[in-house]
Amino acid sequence: MPSAPPPRFPVIVGPTAGGKSSLAVSVAHALAANRSVTAEIITADAIQIYRGLDIGSAKPTLAERAGIAHHLIDIVDPTDRFSVNAWLDAAERAVREIFSRGNVPIVVGGTHLYIKAFLEGLFDGPEPSEELRAELTSMDAVVRRAELERVDPAAAMRIHPNDVRRTVRALEVYRLTGTPISDHQKQWDAGRTRRDCFLVGLEWDVPTINRRINARVKGMFDAGLLDEARALYDAGNLPKGGQSTEALGYKQLVAHFQGRCTLDEAVEAIKIETRRFAKNQRTWLRRLRLTPGAVWFEAANEAPERMTDEILRNMIA
Repeated sequence: MPSAPPPRFPVIVGPTAGGKSSLAVSVAHALAANRSVTAEIITADAIQIYRGLDIGSAKPTLAERAGIAHHLIDIVDPTDRFSVNAWLDAAERAVREIFSRGNVPIVVGGTHLYIKAFLEGLFDGPEPSEELRAELTSMDAVVRRAELERVDPAAAMRIHPNDVRRTVRALEVYRLTGTPISDHQKQWDAGRTRRDCFLVGLEWDVPTINRRINARVKGMFDAGLLDEARALYDAGNLPKGGQSTEALGYKQLVAHFQGRCTLDEAVEAIKIETRRFAKNQRTWLRRLRLTPGAVWFEAANEAPERMTDEILRNMIA
């Protein structure tokens, strides 16, 4: 008879191109081989949720999934909006269903807002206002950025000037509550920490992760990213103002399709923006480092087998 599932499951985080997905698959196979436990992976990625955004989101292929069930991939169309609340509801439901089958979940992803919400819950923010969002989105970008810097300088330091979606949400929260979103998030940082799982963090030195990012971007184009993005754009699946259109890789290629830059310029912009995204991820990782009981690896100096073994040991701690 299979042994009972371990009492705690891992939640794996790290920078883009940092090897999170392959480590999750390795852990799943080790659980099956060493403990006769079936694992299923829950993906915490704000772009991999979209159908058709495959290459640019580094969505694991069927071969890369290596026979392990993956959840919360390809669950909405590229024209749909999808909130962290919706992801959290879906993730919690997936955890319950996986345990009901006698299996164990492994959560993995690079959208650290999703991870933090999963570990600590969400801060009690206001419901979205479509009217206010439309107003803020239509504002002149310079004026909108100046307002954010005035009302919430802490958020402005974290949010890139080109990140329209997060800028609009920060201003929306301030206008609806009179309190900066950064203050709401301070209260969130003092929130609950769940006990049924533990955090696994992968850290990389900046030069190494930047080389990995550049190699990943090249690999994406070799795999057909340009054709994938072109097909999505021509079909109307990368709409102006849509969440999917803001995704790294697709956003820069849309600018190329619209004649606003050359292909070479788009490729270079993807590399630059992905490195900038990795820098923002490092800010989230510093916050997640405070999570009690977390296990961290200097991934460049660790063999995947040793990391897998250490994760399995912590699952029965």
